[in-house]
Amino acid sequence: MSVIVETNTNNGHRCITFVIVTPARNEAAFIQGTIESVIGQTCLPLKWVIVDDGSTDSTLEIIKRFTKEYPWIEVVQASAFRERSFAAKVGAFNLGYERVKQLNYEVLVNIDADVSFEADYCEFILNKFKDDADLGVAGTIFQEDGYSSDRNSFEGQRHVPGGCQFFRKQCFEDVGGFIANPAGGVDWIAVTTARMLGWKTKSFREKSFFHHRRLGTAERSLLSSLYSYGSKDYYLGGHPLWEVCRVAHRMTQRPYLVGGLALGLGYGAATIRRVKRPVSRELMVFHRKEQMLKLRVILKHILTRKSIDSFELLPE
Repeated sequence: MSVIVETNTNNGHRCITFVIVTPARNEAAFIQGTIESVIGQTCLPLKWVIVDDGSTDSTLEIIKRFTKEYPWIEVVQASAFRERSFAAKVGAFNLGYERVKQLNYEVLVNIDADVSFEADYCEFILNKFKDDADLGVAGTIFQEDGYSSDRNSFEGQRHVPGGCQFFRKQCFEDVGGFIANPAGGVDWIAVTTARMLGWKTKSFREKSFFHHRRLGTAERSLLSSLYSYGSKDYYLGGHPLWEVCRVAHRMTQRPYLVGGLALGLGYGAATIRRVKRPVSRELMVFHRKEQMLKLRVILKHILTRKSIDSFELLPE
């Protein structure tokens, strides 16, 4: 896969040209920190479109304060998407994408409005695209209060967390963008489809971003969120054996036992209801094959009493 690297200069740093799109709804508590993280980067975007998705707090006012000083930041209002859902988030993202897709850029960045990161974060990831022409989606691990996706997740290094995803422009077009699935999984579907199409995807461990709101808990409790994640594991085609291991692993984390139980109940209830899956048969088969490969690696290292925290869970 070939790549044409377009570079620009920001603060003396030469970077691949990139754009950012951020959907935001009622993020007044966090969005200023996100904006300050981006404007403080050693590599600045060609354009950053923040889509206010019908916020009822001061999110819009905070964004507008920065657009006056930074002309490359644009705010778009998406009042039509009133209900908070993953489909609405995709609708908001697509409004922002329409404002950047005709620009001459190499990398499209999707970031949430409740994250923050170090000043060289974007430069670090952009250099990975420069070094590897087959890299389609890149990101890093993330931290939350009491949680690290490096230590506490089974996903492995080929999964790129949805809070901060960098897509090569051609890769994003190949996967068809984000699918507006109301129940979620839109970020996962895009990244997994990219791998299925032959692109490399990687979450690098040398850097991390901080997610200020506990993942999946916007407008709902942690246990409700875990139940929802269990349902999502089913409708995204997750293998039952993988889910058993995931539930067992979750039971070892706070809230002990009940967290894993909520996850398992979500998967079980979706199985009984035969919830319609938004993924193709081809993608589900590919996903389950990856899960079984990862389980073999995990079990191998458990049996040999080696830590799996830093292992690449899938062979290259």
